[in-house]
Amino acid sequence: MRRLARWGLGPNTEPATGWAARAVPAGGQIHMITESAFVAIAGLVAVVALLFLLITRFKWHVFLALLVPIVLLALVPGLDRQAFIDAFEEGFGGTIQSIAVVIVLGSVLAEALKHTGGIERITASMIRWVGEARMPLALTLSGFVIGLAIFSDVGYLILNPLVHSAAINAGLNMSVMATGLVGAMQLTHAMVPPTPGPLAAAALVGADVGRIILFGGIVTLFASLAGWAYARVVGPRIDSPPSREFVGQSFIEQGREAELPSTWRAYAPILVPLLLIAGQSVTALTLPEEHIVNRAMLYLGWPVVALGIGILLAYRNTTAGQAEARTGKWIEEALRASAMIIMVTGLGGALSRILRETPAVEAIADAVAATGLPPIFLPFVLGVAGNMITGSTTVGVITAASVSAPMMDTLGLSPEATMLAGAAGSMIIKYVNSSYFWVCTSLSRMSLKAALVSFGGVTFVNGVAAMAAVYVLWAAGFI
Repeated sequence: MRRLARWGLGPNTEPATGWAARAVPAGGQIHMITESAFVAIAGLVAVVALLFLLITRFKWHVFLALLVPIVLLALVPGLDRQAFIDAFEEGFGGTIQSIAVVIVLGSVLAEALKHTGGIERITASMIRWVGEARMPLALTLSGFVIGLAIFSDVGYLILNPLVHSAAINAGLNMSVMATGLVGAMQLTHAMVPPTPGPLAAAALVGADVGRIILFGGIVTLFASLAGWAYARVVGPRIDSPPSREFVGQSFIEQGREAELPSTWRAYAPILVPLLLIAGQSVTALTLPEEHIVNRAMLYLGWPVVALGIGILLAYRNTTAGQAEARTGKWIEEALRASAMIIMVTGLGGALSRILRETPAVEAIADAVAATGLPPIFLPFVLGVAGNMITGSTTVGVITAASVSAPMMDTLGLSPEATMLAGAAGSMIIKYVNSSYFWVCTSLSRMSLKAALVSFGGVTFVNGVAAMAAVYVLWAAGFI
């Protein structure tokens, strides 16, 4: 399995220095929590079942819904509770120390992009490049870029007035105009850093973030185009007229496009950090370790530095009236958005570490091998289950990464393949238990039936297409 020492080794190897010491911190000799595979697997099933019950039936917050079952697992008779506590603390702490600052910086970048008009400028430039005659494709490609840094529901909220106006001007319905956009934003939000879910999953499995950006970008572009094709085929058959109530609300429609940042200044906060992080991985593979470019990229490609540069570029787009907000309100909002993801990721790391110190890993891996199915489908199925039951892409990708991480070596999966397969599953299917589904449905003024076919359908197509692309890359040995 491929490793880059500077990004950290995988969960079952000795930890390396660098950003991704990851979810498996340095520690002493591993002490088994239990010798019984049955007890370990039964405990895992009980944790997952109780997690989903607490979220779906009792509407608990995901942090408590995950914490309580894990803590209760320690009460199972026959477990070594001291080993359990040690594994919990090491797994939680090791994950938090490697990912917390990066997730906060990604959230700060998202806040800056949300308030500085960058989203509308990116969309306007994509429309100009692709052409107004191909507006649904332009919006799909805009969603592909915007989802790299902005939470999907925020992106759709900002673009919704433009989508309605574009549909009216083109004589198209909302299913044709919005469906590709909705799917593409969710794709990159689920699979490509620096959005928090992919960052968290990469940390849990010990994946190289640069490789995730490179191959995740290829996968999501292919899947985004599949979603656009789905919208072209299915959309015209859906009754979903646009609404005039949103006309005139966007900067572009108000004739205020000149107030938006330039095209370069809008794209730079997203693309520069991605290029730095991915570039670090490329130089590490192609240049000697002591080469001056390699040494420089080791620092510039560190996600803390790369995202910091992105924030500075985004802050250049602020107006004089936003000076106070950018140093106060934006940071506070980013910290609020980050806290839940950081804590849930830490708990995912704790669960992963606990599983690693039981025979459950080998037992589950052997069961998967006995089915004859390619092992790449295990994290995919876990991502599907986590997302469909909880309605959260972030929970889905973290669940898939947490449970799959200890099994990667046994199954013969690389960290990158594991993370991308779980992420592909985590966006199938967005329906009535998803907040993103309801944001898009209400703002697009679609009926429930129309939204289920349009948005539920496109996320299914997106997820299947993404998994197909991941499978091809894995089978060909690229990941």
